[in-house]
Amino acid sequence: MGYQITSGVVPKPQKVLLYGPEGIGKSSLAARFPSPLFIDTEGGSAHLDVRRLPSPSSWSMLLDEVAWVRDFPAECGGTLVVDTADWAESLCQEHVCARAGKSGIEDFGYGKGYVYVKEEFGKLLNLLSECCERGLNVCVTAHAQIVKFEQPDEMGAYDRWELKLARKHTAPMLKEWADAVLFLNYRSIVVKDENGKCKAQNGKDRVMYTTHAATWDAKNRWGLPDELPLDWSYIAPHVPVPSFSAAASVTQAEIEAARDMPVPFDGADVAMEGGDNRGVGEPYAEEPVPPRAPEHLRKLAGMLAEAGIGRQEFVVAVARRTGYVTEGTPFESIAPDLAAWAETVVPQIKQYIDAGMPAEGK
Repeated sequence: MGYQITSGVVPKPQKVLLYGPEGIGKSSLAARFPSPLFIDTEGGSAHLDVRRLPSPSSWSMLLDEVAWVRDFPAECGGTLVVDTADWAESLCQEHVCARAGKSGIEDFGYGKGYVYVKEEFGKLLNLLSECCERGLNVCVTAHAQIVKFEQPDEMGAYDRWELKLARKHTAPMLKEWADAVLFLNYRSIVVKDENGKCKAQNGKDRVMYTTHAATWDAKNRWGLPDELPLDWSYIAPHVPVPSFSAAASVTQAEIEAARDMPVPFDGADVAMEGGDNRGVGEPYAEEPVPPRAPEHLRKLAGMLAEAGIGRQEFVVAVARRTGYVTEGTPFESIAPDLAAWAETVVPQIKQYIDAGMPAEGK
């Protein structure tokens, strides 16, 4: 029996954990994922214009809602958001205690209660993984807390940020489950007082930490820098848009209206002129990208020209399908990382344009 060998990057739905202190913007960032559907366990999404299921009043209700999304992924659209994991854990603890007739998790003794919670919480993560297998991204948010941490082989202790979950049970399981763990916080600034002592102060800039450090946990498989501004655009190229996502509902008429949009380069040295003068069914004609334009733009422009797609036409299609850029974003403003992602979806964009942007199921 032979086996087929494959190679290259395999795009797949992402499991992302966003955690940070209260009010940092976890829910707002989760709302930027493709076509999000919230399961709001604490009511933190009330200020957001998002779709949501009823807030679960019990652990069983939470599992039922996730199972429904798993069975009807197109109803979700693109991303299932569980906001937040620590409130979900509270529902889980209540369930475990009620089932055993205990008044609190500590009544089990010897830490057994937390073991039971871990086993039960694993059911939620299994369901969320099944949602990913059905084509959905999953984003879980969680609060962070400062705890005293002691290295077992060193003297002294220090403070570090950790998930506001059971430290030895649900927290490590959730971090292991996720493809990316992003810690959101304000950038700390170290200042000296009049006595020469150093003190840490939180600045106003919100940032994402993407890799592990002594004072927080984080990871990613996307090759992100250690620290980034808290901005969706840095995550967007690495989170796929499911084919049944509502973000993919761009109409042919809207694309046609965008074909006459000017696409000048910013700067006299790299000016780009020309627009769309084609008739129906004719190839898209544009002036070549100037040699002095960045390499990633020239490469992407070449791919679009071969596919018969206008540069600004492509921008508009991506904007309305993903939200990674706006419709008026100039082609020359596309960043290298976004261009690298865009190169992988040229065939899909071409199919949607040629098919007249059909509605789902038609």
